[in-house]
Amino acid sequence: MERILIVDDDLTFALMLRTWLAKQGFEVETASSVAAARTALAKGAFSLVLSDMRLPDEDGIALLQWMAGEGVEAPVIVMTSYAEIQNAVRSMKLGASDYVAKPVNPDELLKKIREALKAAAENLAAESPTAESSARTSRATRGARTAAASAPLHYIEGRSDLSRQLYEHVRLVAPTDLSVLINGASGTGKEHVAQLIHRESRRAAKPFVAVDCGAIPRDLAASEFFGHVKGSFTGALSDKVGAFEAANGGTLFLDEVGNLTYETQVQLLRALQERRIRRVGSTREIPVDIRLVAATNEDLEAAIARGTFRVDLYHRINEFTLRMPELRQMEGDIPLFADFFLDQANRELGKHIVGFDPAAAAALARYVWPGNLRQLKNTVRSATLLAAGDYITCRELPAEIVGAPASAAPSYALRDPVSEEEQIRRALAAAAGNKSQAAKLLGIDRKTLYNKLRLYGIE
Repeated sequence: MERILIVDDDLTFALMLRTWLAKQGFEVETASSVAAARTALAKGAFSLVLSDMRLPDEDGIALLQWMAGEGVEAPVIVMTSYAEIQNAVRSMKLGASDYVAKPVNPDELLKKIREALKAAAENLAAESPTAESSARTSRATRGARTAAASAPLHYIEGRSDLSRQLYEHVRLVAPTDLSVLINGASGTGKEHVAQLIHRESRRAAKPFVAVDCGAIPRDLAASEFFGHVKGSFTGALSDKVGAFEAANGGTLFLDEVGNLTYETQVQLLRALQERRIRRVGSTREIPVDIRLVAATNEDLEAAIARGTFRVDLYHRINEFTLRMPELRQMEGDIPLFADFFLDQANRELGKHIVGFDPAAAAALARYVWPGNLRQLKNTVRSATLLAAGDYITCRELPAEIVGAPASAAPSYALRDPVSEEEQIRRALAAAAGNKSQAAKLLGIDRKTLYNKLRLYGIE
């Protein structure tokens, strides 16, 4: 039975929580101070610690620091008020698995407890030689990027309604075998969600293979997806395993699926319908069993209307749709994501920046973030490198973030297929012909913009 230690000086609340968790099948003990918690943790192993932030002798931060120093590896969930959100973020930097706001929602707390226990078990399994060997094998797969099921995903879920709804839908669809279409602007984290779906599915022990559809040359598409045999065409110097074979039993992720040529769409549809593939130059059919997850920042229904995307393939890949919210729609989550990316940047760059000063935090919160989470991550990493003091200030942030109010950046996001060409022309004009900047204004990547420029004959 999994053991939980509750650390809270509100004895009535602790008793109530203990009784409720016991009914959920946990063995529970309580401690009313950091000192008592240390004693309990030193005496016996606990599966999880649920600690209040404010305690009579010290705070939850001190308990986390002591656990880290003593090598106590139980996951910790911190309970805090909304007014102490920065302390909650700080506690997560020190190793806490998650936090919940008081008054505690029992269903939310139970979900977080189970998620933390599951993550701890997966991390323990990932440390075994067998799991590491499996990860090396998965990473070695040729022709596509792969991710071992046991590899930890470094991310944080937002607290906004849109973010909560997204991850609730992810948890609903992940255990099924439905094909999923992830629709969202560039930089919103579509591949991360695809990996999460795989990780939470029944196929988690099998490969996750990601293919960037926009980066595949037209002449090599069949080889990339289905493989080839030696000598089947000029340059085929050896046999090659394609993405479908590499993902057999697991998940195949098609990133920017809207960039596929019409011919390649026909080939993919046949493979998905028949669940068999044939390597280029071979007559032998190979059965494959894959779960398909696709992502796009385009309006595929508009592409169908233009005749550039097959309607039958669209319905094959779109049994369930996930819509990624843009960062500007999750304004309240920006400080949380910024702190998370700061923590990552500190580790990557060997820095020890504490946080953002008030002016810098305000600038980040009011900016519209056309590049979404990717832009925020890059901004924080760059600012972390430049920062000379304990805090990131406006001096380390780009001028467009510091100087522009939230309403200063016009929205050119591609939404209405009728006016798409005009929107592209307006964005190019606003960016003075700079295609990278125009792509940011449109909420798409450069690759997709170039495809659309060719489509509309825009020089």
